Amino acid sequence: MGVMTTDAVCLSDFEPAARGCMPEMAWEYINGAAGDEITLRWNREAWDAIRLLPRVLVDVSRLDTTVKIFGQELASPILLAPTAYHRLVHPDGELATVRGAGAAGAAMIVSTLATVAIEEITQAATQPVWFQLYVQSDRSFTRDLVQRAEDAGCTALCVTVDTPVGGARNREMRAKFALPEGLSLPNLRGMKDPASDHSSQEPVYGRLFDPTLTWKGIEWLRSFARVPVLLKGILAEEDAALAVATGADGIIVSNHGARNLDTVPATAHVLPRIVERIDGRLPVLVDGGIRRGTDVLKALALGATAVLLGRPYLYALAAGGSEGVAHCVSILRRELQMAMALTGRVSIAGIDHSVLY
Repeated sequence: MGVMTTDAVCLSDFEPAARGCMPEMAWEYINGAAGDEITLRWNREAWDAIRLLPRVLVDVSRLDTTVKIFGQELASPILLAPTAYHRLVHPDGELATVRGAGAAGAAMIVSTLATVAIEEITQAATQPVWFQLYVQSDRSFTRDLVQRAEDAGCTALCVTVDTPVGGARNREMRAKFALPEGLSLPNLRGMKDPASDHSSQEPVYGRLFDPTLTWKGIEWLRSFARVPVLLKGILAEEDAALAVATGADGIIVSNHGARNLDTVPATAHVLPRIVERIDGRLPVLVDGGIRRGTDVLKALALGATAVLLGRPYLYALAAGGSEGVAHCVSILRRELQMAMALTGRVSIAGIDHSVLY
């Protein structure tokens, strides 16, 4: 691990360390967001604006960060969000990430667009692995991919529902982002090139996203999936209600790291409304701008079951490989423990709205 990453004392320390070891094109792809990056800024500012209320003289000599989701016990409510193309930033790619996650006791959600096959990733895993699915217009290929992920040992399926088309990622466009020679997407091997009707009509359609996907598609997935199905990318309360009605097992409140539609609200603002609408019927997870243990505490206080961490662990991966990822997650978990102790909460179940000022 680079000196830079062992020296990191908080998550923002990984960013400058990563910039020095990443090609400019990769940096712009990961660091950038949609449009004028207003939502990207809001995601951060929203967590910052929430205040905590400490409680004193509570025995906090034993802290328990374990959490149960779908009967799976996780060491902490911090999961690694699905992100594409890890070999862009480190030669071992997702293998280094999953080893780092394992060392830190964190579950990892693997992207459809991983640069290592799902079977190899789960083989190297020592903690739960979930699979993020982009439904393909070739539905029989999609069914096979889900079964591949399940056979490999993935214990949940996160269907990205907020990306019928990509966003206006200007920095990525200026950098002329393309996958470098030698990087492939092994989870999509054998897929026929879906240069289908819709992709030829308008340049907004992407090869890997299906703009025809509707709630019927989610019902179809539920009909054969053997593991819990979460919908990732819910912001509207009405969509949360439809997710429950359609039989989803969980929801991830997400604006895709501010990478799709700019000027949508911060996830921290949306989260409490979705939690209220769901009313405990299924777990609600959240991502977007989580950078501190205090952010994790706030998310849990607002009703989230767990949080997903994105860009910071990619910076840690670039700068320090698997040890960087492990260090990144353990910093966040330690900060969460400090925040719990300082607000007088000894377990995740004990974190509620009264933590907030």
